[in-house]
Parts: sequence; structure tokens; C-alpha cells
Amino acid sequence: MLIGRLGRDPELRYTQSGAPVCSLRLATDESYTDRDGKRVERTEWHSISVFQRAAENCGKYLAKGSLIYVEGNLTTRKWQDKEGQDRYTTEIRAQRVVFLDRRSDAQGAGGQSSFDGQNRRGPSQQAPQQEPRYDDVNPAFPYEAPVMDEVPF
Repeated sequence: MLIGRLGRDPELRYTQSGAPVCSLRLATDESYTDRDGKRVERTEWHSISVFQRAAENCGKYLAKGSLIYVEGNLTTRKWQDKEGQDRYTTEIRAQRVVFLDRRSDAQGAGGQSSFDGQNRRGPSQQAPQQEPRYDDVNPAFPYEAPVMDEVPF
């Protein structure tokens, strides 16, 4: 679980089979006081992959600087560089992305909207795909859940 800001615009692409994949670069920071009493600020960068409908929504509604919450698991991929050397990349495979900016912030990046690729409505109640709906999504943080049974852990 991470909260941070995007360091660049999302990169939306499609696999050979047509499945959408969105790559995000997320910056998280922390600050602390070192032994000498100096304030130290540290930024960590995370690579995130988002898939399916959530990927398309990230590509459409997020931009550099957007504040998001991400839930997912770490995945390590093996690949070969131009010289044939094995390389490894560790990234977060997002299971849930929540847009934390207000609608007017970050080029309309969506006030506390989440897209986890799951359909929350029945087939006869499909909402138009023009804009995300903000009234039928999960809360941004588990403690905001109205019923404790809905907390994911």
C-alpha cells in the first residue's frame, strides 16, 4: 500500500492480445531527523503496472503530479538487455488504484475515485463510460469504511 505522486504522465499501451497496460512512476517520500539533528528528506521511486479497465482509467484521468493510493503486490521480472545480459526489474502489480486529488486538481484526476477493474453494477445497470462515478467506489483508506467487515485485512 503506497500513497504518492506521479513523477511523469502515465504510459498506456496494449499487449499483442489487446489488453491495456498502464505504467506509472510513483514518488513517495519520508523525512526524519538524523543523529546530528538535521532534517533529512528521502524520496523513493516505484514502478507500477496497472491492467485492464483500471489501466485505461489511469491513462485517461491521471497526469504528472496526481496524488494516488495504490494497493498491489511486488513482482520481479527477468529480461535481457541488448548485450544478452540477464536483468531484473521489481515493480508493483496494482490491484487497486485510488485517485486522491480533487477533480479540479491534476487536470481532472478525479476526487477520491478508485478503479480496480471490477464491475460494481449489474449488467442491466451499466453506467456510461464517459466519466468515472464517485458514489459507488471503495473508500481511500480502510478506516474510512462504513462497516469494519469491509476492511481488506
